[in-house]
Amino acid sequence: MSGERIIRVFPRRTEMTPTDDYAFVGDPPMMRPKADEVHVSCSFTWDVPRAKTLALAWGQYYPVKLGGPAFNTPADGFTCGCYLKTGVVITHRGCPNRCPWCLVKREGDFRLLPIQDGYINQDNNFAACPREHRMAYYRMAERQSRAQEFRGGIEAARVTSELADEFRAIRIHFVFLACDTEGGRDSLAVAIDRLSFLGRNKLYCYALIGFKGTSFWDMLRDARRLEYVWNTGAVPFAQLYQPANKRIIYPQSWRELARNWSRPAIIKARASQRGTVGTGGRNQATLLMGATE
Repeated sequence: MSGERIIRVFPRRTEMTPTDDYAFVGDPPMMRPKADEVHVSCSFTWDVPRAKTLALAWGQYYPVKLGGPAFNTPADGFTCGCYLKTGVVITHRGCPNRCPWCLVKREGDFRLLPIQDGYINQDNNFAACPREHRMAYYRMAERQSRAQEFRGGIEAARVTSELADEFRAIRIHFVFLACDTEGGRDSLAVAIDRLSFLGRNKLYCYALIGFKGTSFWDMLRDARRLEYVWNTGAVPFAQLYQPANKRIIYPQSWRELARNWSRPAIIKARASQRGTVGTGGRNQATLLMGATE
């Protein structure tokens, strides 16, 4: 932040929101710190109206800049603790893939950033980074007191034996993989096998649901993919699809499916009752849909 006193304002608090004295959520308080300017940062398109309102409110007292991912603001730099809490690491922008549901493409071409200290890796596609860049990251990780959390979602198809060996050599708290389509099952199975040394308690997997439709059969298809993730050796984390230009309000059945497949305690409790998730006939369909029996 170049020595400037910058207040950062966010429409909502998330797990990644900074917590320092110059980070605020919502309207300006009565007692405000001295600052050179205010940056209103908006991550989600459905928060854009709120962010614009906040820009007007804070603009009564400071010069204001309005931006963030929801406004397609260029993301060429990263400063730890600025718009994400201290400890978060981002080592590149963009992604070499162009998945139709993913908003990362608005960051532009894949490009590397200088590696800063931290332990929460939020890269879009860490496995796509060249080996030299990954090795620099591991050297940074060795200096940290906490084990690394790879939260960005490692692309399963890029989990090579070499990457698995690299992960063996560092302390890892957990890793998130991704299985967003039916076609990703085989790659996921190989990735889970190569990372099996971590154990299921350290191996999670994002799974996009609702992208191809919201009918009963669409739900059954997506639920079976969630079941597959669990039975293959990772803990699934269901994510309801949201487009860039609007917010979909899903029926309760879809919200329940997402809830029951994004809470490890619920997933593990159901699995312990059956040995594996989804065994047999009507009970299988009921479990897959996330309904209460």
